[in-house]
Amino acid sequence: MDGRNLCQTPTTYRLLRLEYLLGLLTAAGFFLAHLSEIRWWVAAALFLYVDLIGYLPGALAYHRRRDRRISRVHYVLYNTMHSLSVQGAVVGAWVLLWGWEWALLVLPIHLFGDRALFGNFIKPFTVSFEPLPHPAVQDALRDFATVPWHRAAAR
Repeated sequence: MDGRNLCQTPTTYRLLRLEYLLGLLTAAGFFLAHLSEIRWWVAAALFLYVDLIGYLPGALAYHRRRDRRISRVHYVLYNTMHSLSVQGAVVGAWVLLWGWEWALLVLPIHLFGDRALFGNFIKPFTVSFEPLPHPAVQDALRDFATVPWHRAAAR
């Protein structure tokens, strides 16, 4: 929303996901247009490594714990591997070392797909690793829906 109001409403969240969907469609379009030039082992490895490092360790730890509380390390791994900045640096390093190749598009496809299709963004430490409603967020959403901003600012 803005620098002072960091929560999303359901509508702004859907609009944000729509923007990532457009990025996903663009990256997928270029990928599909160059299918004959894709080195498939590179595409598969790059697509999978994001979740092998960034998601699976946290998901396994989460599902093994009765209380579902896991180390912050899992959040850091997830957020690092699912960062557009980090994966952009990976693409940049790859291009410097081995040159451009169309298989690199699987990185934005993966990240844009996570955001657009599944609604998964960077994870704060204060929410469940796997999506569950947080009571404070649910309260804030109810407040957003019922309290006009000018009355809330007067408090």
